[in-house]
Amino acid sequence: MKKLILLLFICYFSNSYAQDFDFQYDHYSFVVTDLKKTGDFYANILKLKEIPHPSASKGFRWFNIHGNSQLHLIEKDSVIRLNNKSVHLCLATKNMDGLISYLEEKDIPYWDWPGKKNAVTDRADGVRQIYIKDPEENWVEINTAAHE
Repeated sequence: MKKLILLLFICYFSNSYAQDFDFQYDHYSFVVTDLKKTGDFYANILKLKEIPHPSASKGFRWFNIHGNSQLHLIEKDSVIRLNNKSVHLCLATKNMDGLISYLEEKDIPYWDWPGKKNAVTDRADGVRQIYIKDPEENWVEINTAAHE
């Protein structure tokens, strides 16, 4: 009987304190040493809309990606780089072919996942993806996942 009461007690309180946090993606940050050059890449090449930092005027550049999702660039004197493609910002587009033509016009190289230059990965799930580097060698994946 005591075990049954204890089990009911545990079940009641574990369910009453369970929460659904309903997370949404907020932002991704890159630490950079050349805020102007890297920020200009995201503004002028990837055409992200720059938005103001809420309190700091120096050392930050923020960009809107979609809805409330953002990219934050944070300037530091030095940055430890892992240069690992597995660590990346990922953006999705409906117009992969147009983007690839645009990158080629701008002489911006891109790679597939295995590392072949100017190649596209066609994943088993139908998603197409490429990887580019910003001026500070941060990887950016661009794929068609959200638009399949």
